[in-house]
Amino acid sequence: MQDNLVRYGDKAAELLMTYGPKFILALVTLIIGLWLIRLLQRGVDRAMDRAKIEPTLQRFLLSLTSVFLKALLFVSVITMIGVETTSIIAMMGAAGLAVGLALQGSLANFAGGVLILLFKPFKVGDVIEAQGFLGTVREIQIFNTILTTLDNQRVVIPNGLLSNDCIKNVFAEPTRRVDMTFGVSYEDDVRKVRGVLEQLLEADPRILASPTPEVYVAEHANSSVNFLVRAWVESGNYWPVYFDMHEQVKIRFDSEQITIPFPQRDVHFHQAQ
Repeated sequence: MQDNLVRYGDKAAELLMTYGPKFILALVTLIIGLWLIRLLQRGVDRAMDRAKIEPTLQRFLLSLTSVFLKALLFVSVITMIGVETTSIIAMMGAAGLAVGLALQGSLANFAGGVLILLFKPFKVGDVIEAQGFLGTVREIQIFNTILTTLDNQRVVIPNGLLSNDCIKNVFAEPTRRVDMTFGVSYEDDVRKVRGVLEQLLEADPRILASPTPEVYVAEHANSSVNFLVRAWVESGNYWPVYFDMHEQVKIRFDSEQITIPFPQRDVHFHQAQ
């Protein structure tokens, strides 16, 4: 019994002499490594703040960087202790490949989210048209973008689709051109109609003086002479001007005895001889 205790004690002392310094060195490396990782993260965070990167992307990149650096630190620490890491790295690689194949759709959405947050084709609050939906961007997540349509419906669009398709950012520019068409009867004086439309454009303070508003006779249609009106406004005034102008044109045309025709067809009867 005593011999066994002595033998175990000698074995423990041998292991302590062999692995003790390695364990202490690995522990010191772990502590210093974690401190350096936190220090690096603070620096990266400040750099991304200065670069004005979206907060959502900042948090994700910081989290991804932290996981990657801590995984490298973990492998380094167990290597210092003497653990063979070749098989561990191979297992991690195989697991990563399997997860990547299983989640390739989600990874495409993730990559699309990173591209959207990085290159900013649109931002929260913009009105966009994409994938057949028109709405206001409420939230840009890593995997999805959330829209609220004009009739207050919630639409969730995967970022993979957004990053690989056309997107119309409706109010991205500070000004927009309002195009309107008004039809009048063939019996009306086109010079008078042009004058009335020009007066309405000049009277609306929301319509910009430059570029100059334009009024054209655009078409001799089946039942009407169509006037094309083009006016530039600030983007936020697009729809108010569009709807108000149609109302004002109807009121003014009525007061000026200008006819807004409707489709009609003349039928002639010929009496048989």
